[in-house]
Amino acid sequence: MITKIIKEDLIQKAKEEIESVNDIVIVSHVSPDGDAVGSSLGFYNFLTDILDKNVTVIVPTEVPDYFRWMPGASDMLVYSDDKELCDEKIKNAELIFALDFNNLKRIGDMAFVVADAPAKKILVDHHLDPGNFANVIISYPDISSTSEMIFRLICRMGYFTDMTQECAECIYTGMMTDTGCFTYNSNQTEIYLIISELIKKGIDKDEIHRRVYDNYSENRFRMMGYLLSEKMKVYPEYGTAMMYLTKEELKRFDYKPGDIEGFVNMPMSIKGVVFSALFREDESKIRVSFRSQGDVAVNEFAAEYFDGGGHKNAAGGQLFIPMDEAIRMFEEKLPTLADSLKKEIEKQSKY
Repeated sequence: MITKIIKEDLIQKAKEEIESVNDIVIVSHVSPDGDAVGSSLGFYNFLTDILDKNVTVIVPTEVPDYFRWMPGASDMLVYSDDKELCDEKIKNAELIFALDFNNLKRIGDMAFVVADAPAKKILVDHHLDPGNFANVIISYPDISSTSEMIFRLICRMGYFTDMTQECAECIYTGMMTDTGCFTYNSNQTEIYLIISELIKKGIDKDEIHRRVYDNYSENRFRMMGYLLSEKMKVYPEYGTAMMYLTKEELKRFDYKPGDIEGFVNMPMSIKGVVFSALFREDESKIRVSFRSQGDVAVNEFAAEYFDGGGHKNAAGGQLFIPMDEAIRMFEEKLPTLADSLKKEIEKQSKY
């Protein structure tokens, strides 16, 4: 039995809004990851195949190639590639679903047109501190992924028996990628009850894993080797590893969206490392990714110093300064985590 976590009044509000319209737009965040794409396409397949709605999925920037196999991916619109068409779709939408982000700044250049759109908006997300831009807010930070939220929403609206394999494949992909193949933020028993239900819908979880994780480019692997051998610094006293890539280095390895996905997790395999940071330079800013173990709250660290946020053990941020200053700032602020890092290192040393 799967717990009814989402409040019944929110379920009914969402269902009523969906049933009252035909043209729906789904938007998600910049640099869409597996959960953004999985939740969006999972819901897209549900709305189009089961409820026969006219649905458009719009992402701010390009989707990584290894997510392009998902059912419905070929129909997605990329805002940075076709702003005029996307603006028209958003302005004419009767209902907008905002998936896998908590604040409009997470959707980049789309933010203003979404904010100004006359359509009602429904937020479905699992990040902390949801903004107040939506008419209906379905936000549960304790849930592992937005894709899991979409599964729960579909079931609670009474459509589980109608769920297609295509919908299930997208939902599973989002759940798998947002938990690092169920290696973090995934200790809740109901996650595995949901997986068993998705398997009953016909998904091949092993094949989905291969499509996502055994489908990388040669350049990605060469960049990974370079990053680990040349651009990683370890701070043993803090149980921390930091890596960085400049835009020139990204260009050297013909960087494509998603090429560094998962890199920030790799130093966590080093004995004694409980906190990992990755800095990536793009044309306008430094993008920051953090991962941690146990009680090291990197979301608070990201929010206080790096204009970011996220989950307790997986967060990110941004800086509008040169790379050398960003690294220096990280090293200056790292001691503020000293107590929690020390406790986690001591706990890990007992294993």
